[in-house]
Amino acid sequence: MKYTKLGKSDLNVSRICMGCMGFGDAAAGQHAWTLDEDASREIIKYGLDNGINFYDTAIAYQGGSSERYVGKALRDFARREDVVVATKFLPRSQDEIDNKVSGRQHIENSLNQSLTNLGMDYVDLYICHMWDYKTPIEEIMEGLDAVVKAGKARYIGISNCYAWQLAKANFYARENGLSEFVSIQGHYNLIAREEEREMAPFCYDQNIAMTPYSALASGRLSRKPGETSARLEKDAFAKFKYDQTAEADGLIITRVMEIAEKRGVSMTEVSLAWLLSKVTSPVVGATKMKHVDGAVKAVELELTSDEIAYLEELYVPHALAGVMAQNGK
Repeated sequence: MKYTKLGKSDLNVSRICMGCMGFGDAAAGQHAWTLDEDASREIIKYGLDNGINFYDTAIAYQGGSSERYVGKALRDFARREDVVVATKFLPRSQDEIDNKVSGRQHIENSLNQSLTNLGMDYVDLYICHMWDYKTPIEEIMEGLDAVVKAGKARYIGISNCYAWQLAKANFYARENGLSEFVSIQGHYNLIAREEEREMAPFCYDQNIAMTPYSALASGRLSRKPGETSARLEKDAFAKFKYDQTAEADGLIITRVMEIAEKRGVSMTEVSLAWLLSKVTSPVVGATKMKHVDGAVKAVELELTSDEIAYLEELYVPHALAGVMAQNGK
C-alpha cells in the first residue's frame, strides 16, 4: 500500500479508502445487499491487514448501523491513532427547521450521535453529505469550525456539491478564520467524468483532496459487459446514474476489459489505476475479499499514456448525480 497526505491536512491516508456503505443491518436502511456485522468485520480486518487505514462511513448508512459496525471493528483490530475515520452528516430535516434547530446545533447533534455509534471520541474527517440549501453556509461553516475547535473532528470535508459552492464555503471560512474543507467526495469514475469540468481543476489549484465515491460505477467497471451482481440488480440509485448511458458506457467497459486481458490484471485494477492517476484516494466499497485485493493491487499498476487515452476516448457526458440545484432538480 502507498500513502499520501489528504490535501492540506496532516492526515496520512492510504491511496485506497474503504467505503463502508455496504456494511450494516439491511433491515435498517435502504439497501438490501449490505453485509451483517460478522461479514463486515472480516472485510474491515482484511483491509487493515492489507494496509488500508482510511475508512469512510455515514450516519445515514443503514440507520447508523454502518457506523456501529465500523467503529467496533476498528476498535477491536487497530489502534485509534493508526486509522483515519471519516463520517458524514445530512442537511437539517424539515422537522428540525420547524423546531428552530440551528445549523450549528444540527451539526453538533449529528456528530455526537455518530461518535456514539462509532464508540470514538473524535473523527478525523467530518463531511457534509450534501449541500444544505435551507441553511446559510455561514451557519454550516461556523458549526463545523466549532466541532473542530472542540476536538470532536480533526478536519472537515464535503460531498455532492458544485465547484462554486466549495469555493464559496472555503472563501467564507478563510475570510473569517474558520476551518476550511480539505477534501471533496464527489461522483467520479471512468464512465462519469463530469468532475473534470470544474471541480478537478479547482481542487488541483487549491490542494483540496479528491476522494471520489462510486469509483467502480457500482461494480460496472469491474465486470465484463453482461455480467451481473446483487447490487447491479437491486441498487435503484446506481441504475439512475448509469442506465441512461449504458450503451456508450459499455464501449468504455469493453476497453477496460481489453487492457486488463492484455496486462494480465483484473478490470478493477485497470479502472482504479486510471482513477488513481487523477485523485488522492478513491472510496472503494468492498463486500468480498476479492474487492479488497483488486483495490490494493491497483495502487501498484501504472497505465501508459496511450492506455489512458484509449480509455478516455469514447466518453459521453452524463447527467449529474448527487449534486442538486436549489429547485431540487
